Amino acid sequence: MKAEATVDARGTLCPVPIIRAAERMRSLEAGDVLEVLATDVAVLEDLPAWCAATGHEFLDFEVELPVYRGYARCRRGRK
Repeated sequence: MKAEATVDARGTLCPVPIIRAAERMRSLEAGDVLEVLATDVAVLEDLPAWCAATGHEFLDFEVELPVYRGYARCRRGRK
């Protein structure tokens, strides 16, 4: 999947991948896709839940252990 931006949170634990994703998402335009790289399995639940709570669109995961690649589409744009 093509992404406009990537957050590399490999080697970190919850909640760091989501904190970094939230920080990066603030700089994206509406419609941009953010890729989140993580090695903590918690991201499989955390990223979709964060998207639902913030209004962003969760797209999918690609799993190539030990890395989970999550994708979310920005729905708000820069503030």
